Amino acid sequence: MSNLAYAYPQSRFEPTVPIDLNVRAERERLSRSALKGFFRLAQAWKLRDEDARELLGGLSSSAFYEWKKHPDRVLEVDRITRISYLLGIYKALHILYGDELADEWVSLPNRNLIFGGRTPLAYMLGGGLLAMQTVRKLLDARRGGL
Repeated sequence: MSNLAYAYPQSRFEPTVPIDLNVRAERERLSRSALKGFFRLAQAWKLRDEDARELLGGLSSSAFYEWKKHPDRVLEVDRITRISYLLGIYKALHILYGDELADEWVSLPNRNLIFGGRTPLAYMLGGGLLAMQTVRKLLDARRGGL
């Protein structure tokens, strides 16, 4: 019996090494720009402050306004992940649609079975991180022509 080694075929694809958000230095590096991007997204989407706070994982009003004034802080893994999904959604929408529709899309009723007639924003507010991931996957699939 021979020892067969299974190997992937040769390709030019080089996988990217994912960022380890459990490493504090990585979160320190990303947090400020993540928060600044989130607040710009919230403005573009015309989010109510309470909805923006909920998308961040249920942030208190006082913390929300403090973060808005002073984004120099280190975010937890959950919050950076949430912001990453939301910024990916924002980017995908701007690739798929014109700027006006891209920014309104999250607030428009949607007949896709995923949303059940609700707005994508209502879906994400109700479903949290997993719903954000689902919306991101949907839009990435649309970008890919699926």
